[in-house]
Amino acid sequence: MIMQATKPLVLFFNPVKFARPFYEQLQKVALTEVVTSRSREEFFQDLQGKYEDVFAIYRTSSSGAIAGKFDADFIKELPSSCKYICHNGAGYDPIDTDACAKRGIIVTNAPDPVTDATADLAVFLLLGALRQLNPAMTSLRAGTFKTGVNVGNDPQDKVLGILGMGRIGRAIKKRCDAFGLKTVYHNRSQLAPEQAADAEYVSFEKLLAESDIISVNVPLTAKTKHLIGAPELARMKPGVVIVNTARGAIIDEAALADALQSGHVGAAGLDVYEKEPEINEKLLRQERAIMVPHVGTHTAETLGKMETWAMENVRRAIVGESLLSPVPEHQGLALEARSAI
Repeated sequence: MIMQATKPLVLFFNPVKFARPFYEQLQKVALTEVVTSRSREEFFQDLQGKYEDVFAIYRTSSSGAIAGKFDADFIKELPSSCKYICHNGAGYDPIDTDACAKRGIIVTNAPDPVTDATADLAVFLLLGALRQLNPAMTSLRAGTFKTGVNVGNDPQDKVLGILGMGRIGRAIKKRCDAFGLKTVYHNRSQLAPEQAADAEYVSFEKLLAESDIISVNVPLTAKTKHLIGAPELARMKPGVVIVNTARGAIIDEAALADALQSGHVGAAGLDVYEKEPEINEKLLRQERAIMVPHVGTHTAETLGKMETWAMENVRRAIVGESLLSPVPEHQGLALEARSAI
C-alpha cells in the first residue's frame, strides 16, 4: 500500500510518451504512478489498496482497454479522494459526466491540441474519397494498375456541408477554401460570421439535400447518436461523399454500408467507427470507402501537445489555479472548486 504522501497521487492509465519533460515537471507537485492493473476488476481491487488515495486520473482514448468506459459503475468505485479526471483528447463521451458531477469529480478535456491534425486528416480523407483513391490503390497492389478504376471528381465548385462548426469544422473550412469548395454548415444554432469562418448557415435538411460532400464534426451525445441513418442518407444527393473524423456512432454504419453498396453514397472517408475496434463487415467490403483506424491525432507533435494539455490541467488542479478546460457540463463545478480554495 502506498503511504500517505504530501504530494497528491495522480494515476496514469497510459504512460506519457511524447511530453516527458512536462511529466518530470509534474512530479515536483504530484506523486505519479502508471496503473499496473490488468483489468477493470483488478483496478477496482487496487482502488481499495494501493490507489486508495488517488486525487486525479489521467486518461487517454486507449484507457478503455483496461478500464472500459468511465461509466456510472466505474465512477461509483472511485474513492472520495478522487476529484479530477483529466482526459487528453477532445471527445469525452466514454466518461459519464453526470455520474462524475454527483460525486464532485471534475472532468477536463484537451480540445485545442487535436484541431490541426484532425482537420488535416479530414481533408486527406475528403480528397481521397472524392478522387476514388482507395479503388486505385487496391488496383495497384493487386497488380492490375488502374484497370477498371473509375474516375474521381475535382473539389472545385463543390458544396461542402460541415455538420458541426466548432474548432475542427472551422479548420477544415479554412483548408478547403484553397480547393475552391463552397462551404455551408449546420449547428444547433447559427454562429456569428467570424465563429463560422464566414460559411453560410443552413438548416439540417438543406445541408443534407444540397451538399456534395458532408463532413461530420459534432460530438457524440444521446441526441447525435445515429444522427445520420438510412432516412438521412436517402435525402442526400446521389453520389454524395461523406467524411467522418468525429465519432463513429453518429452515423449508422450498417446504413452507410448499404448506401455505398447501392451507389447512392459515392464514397466515404472514415477515421472512426461505431463499435471500435470492430467494424461492420459489409462496410469493410466497400471499396469506395477509404478507411483508417482512428489515427486523426496520431502525430508525435499533436500527441505531445495533448499529453501536455491534460497534465497542465492536473497541475492546475493541484496548485489551485484555474483549469485550462473543464468540460462544458462541469464549468460551474470548476468555479465552485476554485472559489473554495
